Amino acid sequence: MNAFSSSSRIPVKEKSSEDVRHLLRDGREIALLDLREEDPFAAGHPLFAVNLPVGRIEERVAGLLPRKTVPVVLYDNGEGRTGRAVTVLHRLGYTDVSLLKDDLAGWKDSGGEIFIDVNVPSKAFGELVEHIRHTPSLPAEELKARLDRGDDLVVLDARRFSEYNTMSIPGGRSVPGGELALRVRDIAPSPETTVVVNCAGRTRSIIGTQSLVNAGIPNPVFALRNGTIGWTLAGFTLDHDAERRAGEPGPDNVAEARRHAVGLAERTGVRTITADELRALEEDTARSFYRLDVRSPEEYEAGHLKGFRSAPGGQLVQATDEWVGVRHGTIVLTDTDGVRARMTGHWLRQLGWREVFVLDDWAGLPSESGPEPYLFAGPVPEPATISPDDLAADLNTDSPPFVVDLAPSPVFRKGHIPGAVFVLPSDLENSPRVAAAKTLVLTSPDDHAACFAAARLSETGQQVYVLDGGTDGWERAGHPLRKGLSGEEALSAPTDVYKRPYEGTDNARAAMQAYLDWEFGLVAQLERDGTHGFNVLS
Repeated sequence: MNAFSSSSRIPVKEKSSEDVRHLLRDGREIALLDLREEDPFAAGHPLFAVNLPVGRIEERVAGLLPRKTVPVVLYDNGEGRTGRAVTVLHRLGYTDVSLLKDDLAGWKDSGGEIFIDVNVPSKAFGELVEHIRHTPSLPAEELKARLDRGDDLVVLDARRFSEYNTMSIPGGRSVPGGELALRVRDIAPSPETTVVVNCAGRTRSIIGTQSLVNAGIPNPVFALRNGTIGWTLAGFTLDHDAERRAGEPGPDNVAEARRHAVGLAERTGVRTITADELRALEEDTARSFYRLDVRSPEEYEAGHLKGFRSAPGGQLVQATDEWVGVRHGTIVLTDTDGVRARMTGHWLRQLGWREVFVLDDWAGLPSESGPEPYLFAGPVPEPATISPDDLAADLNTDSPPFVVDLAPSPVFRKGHIPGAVFVLPSDLENSPRVAAAKTLVLTSPDDHAACFAAARLSETGQQVYVLDGGTDGWERAGHPLRKGLSGEEALSAPTDVYKRPYEGTDNARAAMQAYLDWEFGLVAQLERDGTHGFNVLS
């Protein structure tokens, strides 16, 4: 059956919910894209849906969907975003785009399981790991008592450093999950030292602890049950602004960690490839191919292989869908120690990724340094621009331009041009205040989102400019920023970010407890869903 996108009249196929489930169960490549903003996405979606808001497609799709012939299935919740998404994807060269029949309602009506929250495959997998492996854990009260007694133990926080720095267990040290197996033997050289791994909730605590168990360290290892949420619910105080990190591992301990990691990789089917085999995979047009460097962001910036994206191992296991948009795509991981890529890979294989490779030898491959390069599926438009100094002057005239900031809402809150308004890129063309403005200046942190948006407004007849260098360029030029997001500044509700009950310092106790209760029910949801393909190492 053929459908038509409402805006472009491009003929588009439909796929039934059962068709999608069949592809997921059968191990064939498929990208199921939810076009809503993150907050409504978190309110309910299929297990392997990937959140890609329609207004961010040009910015993000190339990293998520590297193969333009991959089967793509689009849906929303009846809001009418699919037609615009079809138009954009076809313009960018994607050739196999379908609509999910009857959108999210069709998935529900067909008996498809609905999952709430974000990064759900990884979180559900963590619960399944604990259920099958009986991962050891301690309640907050027990850990507090041991700390108060001065027991021989270390607390290792498996989250990103920024999360640890926001709030942490007193005395804890930041060791992101992908680093645990590499560094733990130096942190706790005595086999008598108890190691406690924590995150904010449950997943990274469980996976981090089980990583150390799998890696064969002799120490007693426990997850802090329910993480900083459990600690807070028990009435204990968290630290803020902590800076403790792990040091560099010694060569003997790296060798021992690698020996165990190699064994785990072999047991789970992670394969090692050469540079020539990497090139052959890159040339295979029948597979979606992801090249990921699992080291720390700092190591990545100091030097990395060209074409590899930065995906720190612990976060990649925790939030695979933020890097890999095609279920059953092919993943190549790399590091410089032989430990982190294999430990990450052994988890990805258990998460159901069919082909996971590790590249050890960088010899003969091109490398570079610096931040991760931008990755776009097509050329960035080149609209008319205005310099920060000229915009500052124009804002002080009797007829200032209307400044629209397309930054994510948390970035807008941290700092925006005085007088700028916030709007979601998905809402830009439908905003009456934008349509009424004679002269528009679009900005975004680095001006890319603004350039894409300006191209979409090119036929309105308005004078549209992009701020050269974006808001970052405005700040570099020495102009002031304003903090916050008031009602007068918001042309869109800030639904682009889902408020996680485990992030920040102002979470309600009821929300934290509800989040834990939800996680406890994920194993049963997996059984009902039947598409996960997880295979936990026994």
